[in-house]
Amino acid sequence: MNDLKSKKAIITGGGKGLGKATAIAFAKEGIDIAITGRNEKVLKETVSELETYGIKAMYSVFDVGNYEQVKTGIKSIINTLGSVDILVNNAGIAAFGTLNDMDVKQWEQIIQTNVMGMYYVTKEVLPYLINQNVGDIINISSTAGLSGNATTSAYSASKFAVIGLSESLMKEVRKNNIRVCTLTPSTIVSDMTIDLGIANKDSEDSVLQPEDFAELIVAGLKLPRRAMLKGASLWSTNP
Repeated sequence: MNDLKSKKAIITGGGKGLGKATAIAFAKEGIDIAITGRNEKVLKETVSELETYGIKAMYSVFDVGNYEQVKTGIKSIINTLGSVDILVNNAGIAAFGTLNDMDVKQWEQIIQTNVMGMYYVTKEVLPYLINQNVGDIINISSTAGLSGNATTSAYSASKFAVIGLSESLMKEVRKNNIRVCTLTPSTIVSDMTIDLGIANKDSEDSVLQPEDFAELIVAGLKLPRRAMLKGASLWSTNP
């Protein structure tokens, strides 16, 4: 098994939900962590919780959809952590509506955050991983990126794009000993899915929890370096 202790990780959208659960799972493995997001209060609270595990934790406030903010934020993170070994592209937004009914600006914002945001962050982190000739990138797509549905055109388009970008990157950087994994979870209980009305806090026994998916991410990272989890979907056992 690949030892993760003392590795350095960046998790976008790491203040709550899947990002926070992944950060906690990483902290339990002894990984130093930087989380990003737009809500400083939430990020501060999460960093305080992460520090109870005896690891180094920090946060950076920026919008992944703003390239100038990303460049400044990633540079500050790596200067503080000293290096980076793992990137989890988790930040994302969602909204549902028919193609005609959804406002153009909202459609564009989903693409800007979910696709361009992943591209911007990866573009700034990748040179460090290539330089050290080792690393891991985990990109969070969705089952909505495997199959489109009525009213999900913007979200599905963004998550289909994440899969294409991620798989192309995987083939580019395997020669640099960098593993790129694309994960496609079905519905996970989070603030976003609760707000969208597709999950609720009382559905613990029937809907995936953030901790379930975080466990899969850790398991993939623990594989020997000769092995790479190219992609995986995680579904609830309850239909």
